[in-house]
Amino acid sequence: MEMENGMKKKNNIKSKSFFITILTALFILTSLWFLQRLLMPKYMGQIVEGALIAEYYEETTKHDVIFIGDCEVYENISPITLWEEYGITSYIRGSAQQLIWQSYYLLEETLKIEKPKVVVFNVLAMQYNEPQKEAYNRMTIDGMRWSEAKVKNIQASMMEDEKFLDYVFPLLRYHSRWQELNKEDFIYLFDKKKVSHNGYYMRVDVKPVTGEVNPKKLANYQFGENAYAYLDKMTTLCKDNDIQLILIKAPSTYPYWYEEWEVQMEEYAKEHDLAYYNFLELTEQVGLDYQTDTYDAGLHLNLSGAEKMARYFGTILREEFQIPDHRGEAEYEEVWKEKVEFYNQERERQKRVYGIIE
Repeated sequence: MEMENGMKKKNNIKSKSFFITILTALFILTSLWFLQRLLMPKYMGQIVEGALIAEYYEETTKHDVIFIGDCEVYENISPITLWEEYGITSYIRGSAQQLIWQSYYLLEETLKIEKPKVVVFNVLAMQYNEPQKEAYNRMTIDGMRWSEAKVKNIQASMMEDEKFLDYVFPLLRYHSRWQELNKEDFIYLFDKKKVSHNGYYMRVDVKPVTGEVNPKKLANYQFGENAYAYLDKMTTLCKDNDIQLILIKAPSTYPYWYEEWEVQMEEYAKEHDLAYYNFLELTEQVGLDYQTDTYDAGLHLNLSGAEKMARYFGTILREEFQIPDHRGEAEYEEVWKEKVEFYNQERERQKRVYGIIE
């Protein structure tokens, strides 16, 4: 009997020890998870561009048009206007200084989720043949869900001094950020506010273009092999999935778009049977006025300009690419009604902030 009682005590001790070990491990893991969420940038203040990529996963309906690229897409065209004017469902998977391989892997990931009829890529990113800056890498990659595409994106994007594990465990990268914490880090610890309108970043203020751009001469105007390799991969991916790829150059007056670059894109589009639209050459047709339709002296369009771009490009999408009108369809109507309301509310809020009276 004593031996039996002794065995029971030993088993009880082992069970308690195992239970305590499990609780301790869970506490440590929960604490690390909490610290990681706290220390990672929230992108809810002045720099909201880092929040754009993650918002795509909140979508509940499909999109016929997917835009990919840098700020020349997410600030220059309004998906809400495309819906209101044409019933076109679209989303902009854009991010700050999005490099072409980042665009490719975002597209690869997107096609695992949905199959659009058209993909629109802004070609300014062709100027970059190598990774540029870790901060911009983070604004694109950290918001992606884990997948094979994200892993490849990290590997293609890392600077020489970056480590893969820092992306797997962002706490390793941001552990020293505790000195920079502010109230927004706590307010948006678990729930962030929505900052875009189907990927579009709205600005209603006005800062006109003044003077002429004097471009610096480049030692070499040829786009790099790596950039071309990913453009080829993007072209092949779209063709393999029966998706029409459209190349565009947004109507931004800066960074300067060189004629030598334009020739290369025209030749590429012709060789691969792709549509290419340079909106710098179509500003009159679009109706753009650089005195009223930009908020930062020509780098990006404001809301007025983005809506003009959507109306013009929407006609192209409807007439040249037969993108259907989904207005009146129950699957989309309620969802897009909410999007339009949020869009209008944000427009009115910004008008009050900037003192715009119409």
